[in-house]
Amino acid sequence: QVHLAESGGGLVQAGGSLRLSCAASTRTLSSYAMGWFRQAPGKEREFVAAIRWNGGSTLYADSVKGRFTISRDNAKNTVYLQMNSLKPEDTAVYYCAARRSALVDYDSWGQGTHVTVSS
Repeated sequence: QVHLAESGGGLVQAGGSLRLSCAASTRTLSSYAMGWFRQAPGKEREFVAAIRWNGGSTLYADSVKGRFTISRDNAKNTVYLQMNSLKPEDTAVYYCAARRSALVDYDSWGQGTHVTVSS
C-alpha cells in the first residue's frame, strides 16, 4: 500500500475550475494505476476517473467526460484532476486511490478533499 494525500479542494461557483492533487508517499508511483472517486452527501462513493501507470490510457465517468481531466507526473509522485465547468452536482468529497493493476481492487486511499460548487 501507499500513503496518498489529496489537496486542492474548496468552494467554487458553478462554471468555475479547480485542480486537485494527490501526492503519493512512494517513489515508485509509476508502479500503480491511479483513480479518483467522489462521495456526495447521502450518496455512495462513485468512480470519477482513472489513469494507467504511464498515463497512456484514461477512463472517465460519463458525468464528468469532457469537463474533467486526469493526469499524472510520476517524477513528482503526483496525480491530478483538473475540473472545469463545475456544476453543483459535482459537490462531494474527492478521493484518490491506487492499485497495482487493473486486475485488483484499489487498496490505497487518501483521506479526501472537499469540493463545494455553489449555484
